[in-house]
Amino acid sequence: MTSTFTYIWLVVAAVVLLFPILLTVLGGFLPSIDLLRQPPNLLGHYTVDSYIGALRQTVVPLLPAFGNSLFVGLVIMLAHLATSCLAAYALVFLRTPLRTPLFWLFMATIMVPYEAIVVPNALFIRSLGIGDSRFALVLPFLANGFGVFLLRQAFRQFPGELRDAATIDGCGHVRFLFTILLPGCRPAIAALAVWSFLQGWNMYFWPLIISSTNNSLNTLQTAVFALRSNDSADPGLLLAGITITLLPTLLLVLFGQRWLVRGFTAGAVK
Repeated sequence: MTSTFTYIWLVVAAVVLLFPILLTVLGGFLPSIDLLRQPPNLLGHYTVDSYIGALRQTVVPLLPAFGNSLFVGLVIMLAHLATSCLAAYALVFLRTPLRTPLFWLFMATIMVPYEAIVVPNALFIRSLGIGDSRFALVLPFLANGFGVFLLRQAFRQFPGELRDAATIDGCGHVRFLFTILLPGCRPAIAALAVWSFLQGWNMYFWPLIISSTNNSLNTLQTAVFALRSNDSADPGLLLAGITITLLPTLLLVLFGQRWLVRGFTAGAVK
């Protein structure tokens, strides 16, 4: 009896939580007349016209914005993997007296509110003269303290005996890192990759500032917001644009959830 009640409760909770996403996805397939009814007619005539129109409309082009979002997500992901792997390796395997202070310095960067560094970052980007470049979208986010923390915890679980054996066999730092350590910490690497890509893909405030003077730097998030600000925007068109924006996030969370859980819990236990 208890298990039946639990399953019923879980189904009801899932329906309530997933209904906004379902309404967004289905709304992109419905004509405006069905969406504007009170309540919306979710059993109306389904069509893909809104999705085609969202990709073809020229008020706020979504295809270039999709390319910018993909660029931001991939560059930030690769940069986080590179910088976090090297920094975490140094903090774990290089015997220096500054390891602990440097680690807490990395942790301190996580505690700084994002809003406190937006204006300094924007002024710095403008001073470099790259405000109209794609690299302005990613330059302040090429390193991340959370990534260093996550991989440091994973590297600390690596057996020290293997490191000693590799050293005796003449294995240097670079070879040990790329041929032994990283393959053994794939869950943490995959979790950081998924998390970093989602951070870049879902970024909104910073691209909004950078693209304010150059619409060609719009990402999907800022493009959909601009589409929403258009008074003549079709609600079906808007929901189709939001669905296109959500699709990579949903797919990554759906198929990468196992890696996220394994990676985030890899350093939690001895």
